[in-house]
Amino acid sequence: MIFLGEISALTAAAIWAASSMMITHVSQKIGSLQTNMARMLVALCFFVAAILLFRLPMQLSSVQLFYFVLSSLIGIVLGDTFLFKAFQRIGARISMLIMAFSPAISALLAWLFLDETLSPLGILGIFVTLGGIALVVLERREQTAQTPHLSRSGLMYAALGALGQGVGVIFVKLAFAEGTVNGFVASFLRILVAAIFLLPMFFVMKQVRNPLPQILQDKRLMFVIVFSSFLGAFLGITLSLIAIKYTEVGIASTLMATSPMLMLPLVRIAYNERLSWKAIAGACVAVLGVAMLFLFD
Repeated sequence: MIFLGEISALTAAAIWAASSMMITHVSQKIGSLQTNMARMLVALCFFVAAILLFRLPMQLSSVQLFYFVLSSLIGIVLGDTFLFKAFQRIGARISMLIMAFSPAISALLAWLFLDETLSPLGILGIFVTLGGIALVVLERREQTAQTPHLSRSGLMYAALGALGQGVGVIFVKLAFAEGTVNGFVASFLRILVAAIFLLPMFFVMKQVRNPLPQILQDKRLMFVIVFSSFLGAFLGITLSLIAIKYTEVGIASTLMATSPMLMLPLVRIAYNERLSWKAIAGACVAVLGVAMLFLFD
């Protein structure tokens, strides 16, 4: 199917935008770490059900398994941990601005280690898209009462988070290059490895409150967690791996990074929030960049 990778990447970005809006009030109630862990565990249940129901083949070579484990450890465990640390030090706005350039890191690494090349217009399309995303991210206001101060450690954590995500994508591509792997199986392995490493850390951190009693008492809360896990973690992550498999790493990563832009119309519809001219301009620039990626590469 033509543009399968690109369409999968954009669909994943749209799904992540919708699930992020759904899960926002949940993280405010039970905490962001608790929310992410709950979604991860629920998503694992969906993956197990899909693998058993559709009898998806689980055969992988030892090399593929090694690459998927590395991609999970570097891209999810370390990448997300560094991102949360950056949120605490310099705030979400600047952290996400730095993270928005993870696709450029992925494209550079793919050129160095995978021998992937892009046309000059394709490279320009990546930077035009990232420029539009940066405008949208910069327009966001911090949701905290205090504006975090810039710090070297915070900037370093954000940069390490972006690097972790970029390197994680490369290992996923290497795993697919070794042979055929079902996207749901690949996603299941990555999330399973992340859960194995993050769950003990979650319980060791005694200051983190166990959210299970609150989730079980609130049916609406439970529904949102389950549904957003199905969308964002189950479908979204699987589509992202399909995108990485069927198109260049730089293009897939850039298209998947458009979630902040795709969230704008949802915010307008759901919350009747007025969009600034900077956000609209950033979205238009990003759309132009996306069009360049489809037309010129």
